Amino acid sequence: MASAPVDDEMFDEFLSQRGHETETVGWEENYNKKQCPDCGGLHQSEATECSVCGWSPV
Repeated sequence: MASAPVDDEMFDEFLSQRGHETETVGWEENYNKKQCPDCGGLHQSEATECSVCGWSPV
């Protein structure tokens, strides 16, 4: 039996109904620099990936 593909919106709704956070996480700002939300590492504004832990926004 084949199943219908699940779209992201429906999956996010499923998770949020069960108490999971589904918001998109991005860079934070601190002292005019980008700050990694995972490890707190500070980077220049041109950074696209954290050089400390490897995190990057999706």
